[in-house]
Amino acid sequence: MTDLFTFRPEIINDVNSGNAPIVAKSVSAFERVYRLGFLRKAFILLILALMWEIYGRWLANPLLFPTFGQTVEAFVSNIVNGVIPDRMIVSLRTLIVGYGIGIVLASLLTTLAIGSRLGADLLETLTSMFNPLPAIALLPLALIWFGLGSGSVIFVLVHSVLWAIALNTHAGFRSVSPTLKMVGQNYHLKRLTLVRLILIPAAFPAILTGLKVGWAFAWRTLIAAELVFGVSSGSGGLGWFIYENRNQLETANVFAGLFTVILIGLFVENIIFAAIERKTVRRWGMQH
Repeated sequence: MTDLFTFRPEIINDVNSGNAPIVAKSVSAFERVYRLGFLRKAFILLILALMWEIYGRWLANPLLFPTFGQTVEAFVSNIVNGVIPDRMIVSLRTLIVGYGIGIVLASLLTTLAIGSRLGADLLETLTSMFNPLPAIALLPLALIWFGLGSGSVIFVLVHSVLWAIALNTHAGFRSVSPTLKMVGQNYHLKRLTLVRLILIPAAFPAILTGLKVGWAFAWRTLIAAELVFGVSSGSGGLGWFIYENRNQLETANVFAGLFTVILIGLFVENIIFAAIERKTVRRWGMQH
């Protein structure tokens, strides 16, 4: 028994040796700042704005390409006079309606596809038919069916959102481990309950990707549709603001409208979707 505690000379236990490896070291201020994602992105945006300003000044033709400073001045001016906020509200209201309808329809189609082989075949057939079809190409038909109203814009928005979300959600459901499905079945979970409690949490990274892609498709489709007939439909959103100022050769205002579209896109991606991702998939350890 005493042999277990005898000193072993072939084992070196010099923990106080000066040659011991350093387990942790202090991080420099630059490295601490560099690890902050929002600061890295802000630095990239700053560089892009600087390049924009330099090229605009070098070109010296505000009618063709205004500088970043002139664009910001036009942006602030249209914010103060209330034009951009009014147009932005109109666009976002239409977008939310179309995006919401697209999510609901995608959820129904995906649930049907998970529940039966016929539903899966239906979803795959519809997506292969309509997903490659540009949403803006349906605009003439939308005008015939729904007239010069917001219904036409909402129709093309639903088309742009539906297939992207349905495809990603269905792919996420199919990638769920069979073990998780069997756990739900052992608890006698019915079809909709199984989807809600097991499949959706497990497939949420793919679902979130589909929501992001659907948002991007919907946003650019909305601006394109408003560029075509925004004022005729009574919407008068950001797309029509851009087109209207283009006809009046107010290039700085055109860039201000595009700048607004970009800012909204950055806000949705880096604030709204980032917060959802942080509170769900990253918190659950599904992404790093």
